[in-house]
Amino acid sequence: MYTHSPSSSLMDQTLGLLSVRVKRGLNLAIRDVRSSDPYVVIETGTHKLKTHVIRKDANPVWNEDLSLTILDPNLPIKLTVYDHDTFSSDDKMGDAEFDLKAFVEAMKMDLRGLPDGTVVARLQPSRQNCLARESCITFTDGKVSQDLSLRLRNVECGEVELSLYWIRLPGVK
Repeated sequence: MYTHSPSSSLMDQTLGLLSVRVKRGLNLAIRDVRSSDPYVVIETGTHKLKTHVIRKDANPVWNEDLSLTILDPNLPIKLTVYDHDTFSSDDKMGDAEFDLKAFVEAMKMDLRGLPDGTVVARLQPSRQNCLARESCITFTDGKVSQDLSLRLRNVECGEVELSLYWIRLPGVK
C-alpha cells in the first residue's frame, strides 16, 4: 500500500518557478468615464497572482514581478486584465493565454558557450496564439528569457507586455 508522505508534496511535483514581469499595458479598453483602473491576474492550474491597481491609466506601467510555481509546462498560463471598481464588481478588460512549451524546450538545451543575447527560438503571431508580435527566447547572462506582447481577446483593444525567466530551485531538475 502506498501512502503519500508530507515530504513528497508540492516540491516533488514542481518543475520550478517562472518569474513573470508584467511590464505594461498598451491601449487598454476604457471601462470608466474616461479611463480605467487596470490590474492583471495571472494564473496556471490553481496558482493565481495579481498586480497592483494603476489608477486612471489606459497605458499602465506595472513593472511588477510575479512568481508562478510550474507543475505542468503543458498547461497554458492565463492572463486577465480587470478594471478595479470601488462600489461594484470589477470589469473584465480582456484576456490572453500563452504556453511554456518552447520556453521549457529552450531551458533543456545545452546553451553553454553561446554568446550573450543569442536568440534560441522565435515564435510568430498566429491564430493559435495571442502574440501581437514576434517573441524571441534569448540566452543572456546564463539565463533563458522571453519577451511577449500579448493581444487581449474578448475586448475591443489592448495589449500586455511581459518578460519571462526561470528561477531554478535547489533540488529540482
